[in-house]
Amino acid sequence: MPRTKIIKKLSLYWKCQVLGWGTVSLFWLYLAVIRDHFSVIESLTNYVLDVSICIGLTHAYRIISLKRGWEQLDITELVKRVIPSILILSVLFMLLMNSKMSFYIYMLNGNNTFSESLLLWNPVLITGIRHMSIWVLGYHAYKFYVKEIDTAKRNAKLSVIAKQAQLDNLSKQLNPHFLFNSLNTIKALTIENPKTARRAIDLLSDLLRWSLYEKEHDTITVAEELALVKDYVELEQLRFEERLRVTLDVDNSIMSKTIPALCIQLLVENAIKHGIDHQLNGGTVEILVRADDNHLIIVVKNPGKISKKEHGGLGLKNLQDRLLLQYEGNAQMEIRAAVECSVEVMLKIPVDKK
Repeated sequence: MPRTKIIKKLSLYWKCQVLGWGTVSLFWLYLAVIRDHFSVIESLTNYVLDVSICIGLTHAYRIISLKRGWEQLDITELVKRVIPSILILSVLFMLLMNSKMSFYIYMLNGNNTFSESLLLWNPVLITGIRHMSIWVLGYHAYKFYVKEIDTAKRNAKLSVIAKQAQLDNLSKQLNPHFLFNSLNTIKALTIENPKTARRAIDLLSDLLRWSLYEKEHDTITVAEELALVKDYVELEQLRFEERLRVTLDVDNSIMSKTIPALCIQLLVENAIKHGIDHQLNGGTVEILVRADDNHLIIVVKNPGKISKKEHGGLGLKNLQDRLLLQYEGNAQMEIRAAVECSVEVMLKIPVDKK
């Protein structure tokens, strides 16, 4: 394999390891040649051993850090582990460097100084403390930087998806089909029942006002969400009349808990669009909201069958992406066929997870 391809396959970590310790060890190579008068072969061998020792020690630290999850700790807990680790690494650095030099002196001169030099506390320990401190602190600083960047990217993506969901909701409310149906209903009511017509205008105004002026909220309380759902359902019932029926089963103790904005409204809208609207005699949309251990369970059930369009719709896909990012994989959404030709969508959301 060409050398350029091998270099390209090296991760950033290994590139930094090889280039960093290779550069640092050049100074020791210089001392070996100029001060200690090593031969070329001896100097290069010593250089390779120096680089190997430094990479071996620091990589072992990285493995332990990853296995024990030190990168997820806060600063205080991390410092409690970093300081002893630096001291241990420095002592090991000194022992390995002394072992290398003692072995070299023994092989070269035949002097039996191996055991004496092994535990000699010399300036190599200070060198080890300095270099290991720089590496460990630099490593965790980089990891902290990457973590912050990832968090910023995730929050930015979440914000974009949330805003897009709000814009999608506004678009649906403002699209010609929605406005045509709503205004047609209001037009007919102005003659037959002016009082109901005024109520329909109020409902439509409230929905549009929330979309326009409250769209910056990523989460709202269960009570606020259900208020929006009731307005939406009441407006749709003016159009569907007796064809649309809605039952609501909510645990009142969780009304103050927060959930993603418009999540229930989207499920109800989906149930009416893909369920009730396709049934000649209409049907019932069942809404269930309850608590289960540390989660909120939201279930919306409607008559009909699961279709590819419903299962893979943009609205549900958008909601699924929001849940994944907002709750870091701890929230679930499931679409399943229920009994008696009905479809059920279930959300499982951590309680008060921001």
